[in-house]
Amino acid sequence: MTVRRDFQEPARCRPDLVIGREELSTAARDQLRRGGSVLLHGPAGIGKSTVLRSLAAEYGESARTVLRCSATESESHLPFLALADLLGLALGEVSDQLPAAQRTALESALTGRGESTLQRDGLALRLAVLSALRALAAKGPVLVVADDLQWLDPASAELLGFAARRLGDTPVQMLFAVRTEGQEYDRHLRASPPDTVAVRLGPLTRAQVSALLDHRGYTGLPRSTVRDIHRTSGGNPLFALELGRALAENPTPPRPGEPLPVPTSLRALVLNRLEMLSYEARRTLLVASAGARPTVALLHAAGRENAEAETAQAAELGLLATEPEGPAVRFAHPLISAALYAEAPAQDRRAAHAALSTAASDPIERARHLALATTGTDPDVAARLAEAATLARDRGAPSVAASMGLLAARHTPADSTPGPDERRLQAAEDAITSGEVDLARDIAHDVLGRATVPADRVRAWMVVIEAAGQALGDVDAVFPQALADAGDDPRLLALVHYQLAWRGLVVEGDFAEGREQAAHAAELAARAGDRRTELLALAFQAQTETLMGHPDAPATIKRALKEPQDPQVACHHNGAGSTRFRWLIMSDQLAEARNTVTALLREVRRRGMVESEVHFLRLLAETELRSGHCGRALDLARESLRLARDSGIGRVASALLTSLAEASGGDVDRALALAREAVEHAEEDGDQMYISRTLAALGHAQLVAGDPEGTVRSLRRVRELEHALGITDPARGRWHGDLAEALVRIGEIGEAQDVINVTREHALRLERESVLAVLDRAEALVRAARGEHDAAIAQLTSVQDRLAKLGYGLEEARAAFALASLRTASRPGPTSYDEAARLFRRCRALPWLRQVEAAAAAAPAKAVPAPDPALDALDGLAAMERQVAALVMEGATNREIAGRLFISVKTVEATLTRVYRKLGIRSRVDIVRLTAGRHPK
Repeated sequence: MTVRRDFQEPARCRPDLVIGREELSTAARDQLRRGGSVLLHGPAGIGKSTVLRSLAAEYGESARTVLRCSATESESHLPFLALADLLGLALGEVSDQLPAAQRTALESALTGRGESTLQRDGLALRLAVLSALRALAAKGPVLVVADDLQWLDPASAELLGFAARRLGDTPVQMLFAVRTEGQEYDRHLRASPPDTVAVRLGPLTRAQVSALLDHRGYTGLPRSTVRDIHRTSGGNPLFALELGRALAENPTPPRPGEPLPVPTSLRALVLNRLEMLSYEARRTLLVASAGARPTVALLHAAGRENAEAETAQAAELGLLATEPEGPAVRFAHPLISAALYAEAPAQDRRAAHAALSTAASDPIERARHLALATTGTDPDVAARLAEAATLARDRGAPSVAASMGLLAARHTPADSTPGPDERRLQAAEDAITSGEVDLARDIAHDVLGRATVPADRVRAWMVVIEAAGQALGDVDAVFPQALADAGDDPRLLALVHYQLAWRGLVVEGDFAEGREQAAHAAELAARAGDRRTELLALAFQAQTETLMGHPDAPATIKRALKEPQDPQVACHHNGAGSTRFRWLIMSDQLAEARNTVTALLREVRRRGMVESEVHFLRLLAETELRSGHCGRALDLARESLRLARDSGIGRVASALLTSLAEASGGDVDRALALAREAVEHAEEDGDQMYISRTLAALGHAQLVAGDPEGTVRSLRRVRELEHALGITDPARGRWHGDLAEALVRIGEIGEAQDVINVTREHALRLERESVLAVLDRAEALVRAARGEHDAAIAQLTSVQDRLAKLGYGLEEARAAFALASLRTASRPGPTSYDEAARLFRRCRALPWLRQVEAAAAAAPAKAVPAPDPALDALDGLAAMERQVAALVMEGATNREIAGRLFISVKTVEATLTRVYRKLGIRSRVDIVRLTAGRHPK
C-alpha cells in the first residue's frame, strides 16, 4: 500500500521555491538524491514550508510510501499525535509483521484505546516504530516528511529519534523543517538519522523580494518601495508579502521619509511583548523607531531621560538587539521598528519627530524630522529641506536628495519661488541619478498633470524619456508633445533634440540620424548658453562618429573634452569621459582605457550615480576581458549584472557582457542563457543598437560551446544589422573573427575569406591593430583548410606575437591553441599543447582550458599536464581573495591592487595573508609560480 500524498501544493504555488532558494534547494536535492535526510531550519516566515512541500512533491514520486505530519503549537501537548499522523494510515499494512507486544503497544498509542505511555511501554513502543518503518521499507523506499518539528509532541519526537538513529542502510529518508531563530538546530537533529544535512534558509535579497512580490501579483510597485519592503521585512518572504499586500490595499502611500504601513497581522506577530513595557519605555522606543540611527545619547538629547533602563528592558523582552560594542540602539528586527511607528497615534509620531528635529546632529536628519513634525505648507521648513537635498546631493546620496526634495515640495506654498513643481522635478532628476526610475516617472507624470509652464513641462518630459531607458519606443508619443511645449526656446529645444538623437539610434537604428540630431542639439545648447546639454550632445555625436568610423570622431571628442566642463557630465556614462574610454579601447590602448574607466567608476560611486556605476563596472569588465584577465572580468561583470537587476537599469547590456565573461572564464551554459535572455529583452525593447550586440555575444558563446552552425546564424544576422545601422568600425563588436572561424569549421571557406577581406579594409583604414591580428588568425585557418599548412603556421606564429605585444592575453592564447591544433593536423606525432594551456591558465579562461585538455587527450601526444592542485585551490578562495591573487599574478603591486579594487593597502595585505594560509604558500612569488603551473618551493 502507498500512503496518500496529501501534502502536494498546487502548481501555481511551487515557483516560490525557485525565488532565491536555488543553491539551498540544490544542496537538499543532492542529499536526497544520495539517499540521505535533510533538516530545513530558519526563522518564522522564511519559507521553510514552501521548500519542504516542493522537495516532498519532487522526491515523494520516487518513494513507495510517504509518511507525513505537520505539528501545531496548540496540539503539541497531546502525546503520540504526530506518530498517529505518520503511521496511522500505514498501521494496517504492517501490524501483522510486528511481534505481539510491539503491535499492542503501537496500536494502543496510535488509537488511544489503551493506556500506553513511554514510561510503561517505552521499549516496546520504540521497537514497534523501528519495526514498522523497516517493514514498510522492505516493500519500497519510504519518505518521512514533518513540518514545524519544534511543535512535535515530546513522545512522538522521542520515538522518531530512536528509530532514526537505528535505521542504518534501511531505505528510509527523512525530510524535516523546524523553526529556529539562530543556529540552535542541533537538538532537533536527535529526531533525524545521523547523516542528516542541516540546511538553513536565510533572508532573500532585494531582487528576490521583488520577484516574489511580482509572482504574488503585487506588480507595479516602485523600486524605492520594494527597497523599503526589503529593508523592513529583513528579507523574510512572509513579512515581505504581508507588507506588499498592505501597500496594495492602502490607496495612500506613506509620506517620503516615513516607514511603511504595517498590517495588523504583522503588528500582532512582532509586538505581542510590547504590553509588558511601561508607557515611558514605549515612548522611548517610538523615538528610537523614528530615528535613522538611534543611540542612547540621541534619545537623551530628545528628552528621554531614562533611556538606558528603558532600552535595557526592551532588550530583555527581545524587542531590541543587544549591542555590547557601540552605542547604537538596534531593533531585533526592522519590522518591530516599523510596527511600533505604525501603532503610535499621529500626534505621538509628530512629537517624536519634533524632539528629534533639534536633537539630531546631522542637518539632513534634522530637516527630515522637522518636515515630519510639521503639517501644511511652511516656506521656512521647505527651504530647510531644499538645503538638505542639496547637501545630500553633494554627499553623493541622490536617493536621500530625492526624498528631501519631495518633502520640500510638500511644504512649499503654491505661490513660492521656486515653486513646488520645480522642487518635485529636481527630486525626479535625483531619483533618476540614484536609479529609482519608477519614482522619477511617477513624479514627472504628476507634474505633467497640472503644469502649464513650458520649462517645467519639457523638464518633466525629459524625465519620462530618461526613465524609459533603452525602451524608447515605449515613449515615442512623448517627443511631439515635448517639441510642442518647447516652442522656439533654443534651451528647451536642445533638450528635446538630444533625446531625439538617442531615439534615432535606438528606435530607428540610424546612426547618421542620431549624429545629425546630436550636432543640432549641441548647436542649440551653445546658442542658449546651456553648457551641460551641449557637452552631452557633443559626447553623443563623438560616440556615434566613433562607431561609424567617421573621420571627424577625434575632433568631436576634443570639442567634448574642452573646458569649461560640467563635473556631473564629465563622469556621466553618456559624457565625454565615457566616449574617450570607448575610443581608447577601440584603439588598443588598454592600459589607459583601464585607468580612465577606473577613475570614472570611482567618481560615480562617490556621487551615488547608480546607472553610471552599472555602466562603468561593465566597461571595466570589458577592459579586463580584452586584457585576458578573465577571472577579474567575470567578477566585475557579475557585479554589474547584480546591480543592474537590482536597480532595473542596464540589464541587457550587463547581461550580454556577463555572457562574454562567462564564455571566457566561467560557465558556457550560463553564457548561452544570458545571451539569449539579452537578445530577447533587446528585441522586446525594440533596441536596434543592442540587438546586434546581444546577438554577437550569443554567437561567441555558441562558438565556445562548439556550435559553429549556431554561431554562423547569429553572426550573419549581426553583419546584416550593423550594415543597416551604418557601423563600419570592426572594433565596436569584434565578432568578425568568430564568424570567419565558424565559417571555416562548417566548410564555408569562400565566405570566411570574404568576411576577412571586407573587415580588413575597414580595420586598415582605422588602424585597428588587434582586429587585424585576429583577422589574420582566422585567415590562417582558411589557409589551413585549403592545405597551405606551412603558411598558416607561420601566420599564426606572427599573430600570437603581435597579440602578446598589444596585451590581448586571451586572443594570444587562442592563437597558441590554433597553432598547436594546426601542428597536430599537419605533422602527425607528438604535439605539445603546453603553451596554449599555460596561456589559458594564466587568463583563468576555464572553458578554453577544457577545450585544450580535450584536444590534448585526443592527440597522439603526451597529455597536457593536469592543473596544479595549488592553482585549483584558487577556486576555493573568497571573491576578494581571488581578485587580489589574480592581480598579483599580473604583477600588480599592493598599491596598484588597492587602487584597482577600491580598497586600502592594509586590506590588500590582510587579504594576501589569508591567501597564503589557504594555499599553503609563503609569498607573492609562490602565487606567480602557480600561474605557470609550477609547484611553490
